[in-house]
Amino acid sequence: MQSRRLGQSAIHVSDICMGTMTFGSQTDEAEAHRILDACLDAGINFYDTAEGYPVPPDAKWVGRTEEIVGRWMKTKPRDAIIMATKVSGPSHVWFKSPCRHGMTALDRKNIFQAIDDSLARLQTDYVDLYQTHWPDHDAPYDEMMDALDELVRVGKVRILGCSNETSWGLMKALAASERLGVARYQTIQNNFSLNNRRFEDELKQVCRKEGVSLIPYSPLAGGVLSGKYQDGAAPEGARFSRYLAMEGRQAAMGRRFVNEKSLAATERYLGIAADAGLHPVTMATAWSKQHDFVASTIVGVSRFEQLAPILDARELVLGDDIMTALHQVTRDILYPMG
Repeated sequence: MQSRRLGQSAIHVSDICMGTMTFGSQTDEAEAHRILDACLDAGINFYDTAEGYPVPPDAKWVGRTEEIVGRWMKTKPRDAIIMATKVSGPSHVWFKSPCRHGMTALDRKNIFQAIDDSLARLQTDYVDLYQTHWPDHDAPYDEMMDALDELVRVGKVRILGCSNETSWGLMKALAASERLGVARYQTIQNNFSLNNRRFEDELKQVCRKEGVSLIPYSPLAGGVLSGKYQDGAAPEGARFSRYLAMEGRQAAMGRRFVNEKSLAATERYLGIAADAGLHPVTMATAWSKQHDFVASTIVGVSRFEQLAPILDARELVLGDDIMTALHQVTRDILYPMG
């Protein structure tokens, strides 16, 4: 397992991170702990959760993921684990958080309450990486960064990051931190996969020039790159099988991930993987890790048996021929996810 630095911080992490968003909804606690144990045994020291997990967001189980992870982490040496969690962004925009009765915001009151609640559920006195889950571009970045800096100064948080942020928002936050002389974002957690390469349009340049690391989520494009949704398949229990049967935001997300262009691109990728003798999950995970602006790729499983092809990517470096073939699909089918 390779190790990489998070931004300009002192923290090094495994280049694969285990995400936990299904723990407590699709995945029960016993299975979650089995998955986490296997990851730690395989050399993964980096784990990502959020106060709003598990998914789909629902007040009936909000916070359950952190509780499951916390009970597992309590049985391990705390210093051996790099734990990341997130504070919910604003609930007045496209998405309403199930936390704090749907009244979340990135202000001092919410940030302080969220970290204390997360620490209690995780049964720890600090988290290594604390992230804003999604941004509020109309709220004062100075107040947000000053409040987050206070968490670093009192020892509740080691470093800061953001998620689902734009180039403008990331630069706005970095400028506020520099002007105020407070802690800055060291990471950005955004969607990045063979089916969604929009991060490369602008944000990769920001990361390279500003010393911020991408920790991409959804390297399998929500499982689409495994091939399980090909030819109209809707596997029982799969996330987008459920989302496409729902309404509103979940249905829209399902259509973004599973559509004619994304399935056409995936068909090409499946062929490239087969020709190379690789599992498509292994290939997609290795591809994500193979970028200089990526520190650690966040993977996720809902069942233990899904873990093996991900772990097979630990030491895999894709050859130039495979990388060229994958890039050709990108040129031929632009922006499969819109």
